[in-house]
Amino acid sequence: MINKSILNPSLETPIQRGLRDVTIKRLFILPTIILLILINIFPLFYSLFLSFNDYSALKSLQWGVNPKWVGGKNYLDVLTDPNWWESFVTTAKYVILAVSGEMIVGFLLALLLNREFKGKGIITTLILIPMMMSPVIVGLFWTLIYNANWGIFNYLLGLGQTNWTGDPKLNLYAIVIVDVWQWSPFVMLLSLAGLSAIPKYLYEAAEIDRASAWFKFWKITFPLVSPLLLIALIFRTMEAFKIFDIAMGITGGGSSAPMLLSIELYKLSFVRWYTGRSCAVAYIMLILIIAISSIYIKYLNKARA
Repeated sequence: MINKSILNPSLETPIQRGLRDVTIKRLFILPTIILLILINIFPLFYSLFLSFNDYSALKSLQWGVNPKWVGGKNYLDVLTDPNWWESFVTTAKYVILAVSGEMIVGFLLALLLNREFKGKGIITTLILIPMMMSPVIVGLFWTLIYNANWGIFNYLLGLGQTNWTGDPKLNLYAIVIVDVWQWSPFVMLLSLAGLSAIPKYLYEAAEIDRASAWFKFWKITFPLVSPLLLIALIFRTMEAFKIFDIAMGITGGGSSAPMLLSIELYKLSFVRWYTGRSCAVAYIMLILIIAISSIYIKYLNKARA
């Protein structure tokens, strides 16, 4: 007997069509879920397990040494080590300087571009170019600009042969300058989106009431843009805590490099091969980022209310 549903697909029952749709969904979704588990979820939990163990990936490969459970010893060693506290302070200093600079420069650029003028599109595109570049390439590019002998940075500022990349007192500020240069356009984009969404009638009403420029900025512009500014602040703070590529590209990660957490974590993981302790440091950084982000999100919800 010939199946009529073959000759006329419209005669298929809803159950048959539903099963076929479910099968197709599984074929598309399951590989993605498996890939996500293998790439993200499994390393996340395995590194958490290693953070409670005395373990070295190098020794494991060479001599087959298995992880040895030590409980919270790795976390205790990190939190009681003065060098790591110095790294926390240095990283916090970097985050404050870099993120503050990006927020100020980005918002000022947005205010300047929030008007119609000839060549606005070209200027906006040129400003966005640094954000599109690879951070490693940016770091290597700026080492040439910072070069003490023939770099253009010292020449333009008249600083002689200042060694920005090799001087431990200056290279942190050199990294801050590069980070602000590259990521201020990100803040500018979000600020422009907020500025363009402000209703024009609010400014017109303020003009009728003869409000000053400062009053319009503080009572209209800033409150309405602040939610997007907080979003930019959240993203840039998280990224600043994890800064590695620009810092490594500029300083090379040598002994004169600033004691940023990411660079010290790299040395602990892939130079000294203390895998268990490095996982503990990574999770401490994760907890710090989550805590700071939670505070920002709390204020973001208040700003939206």
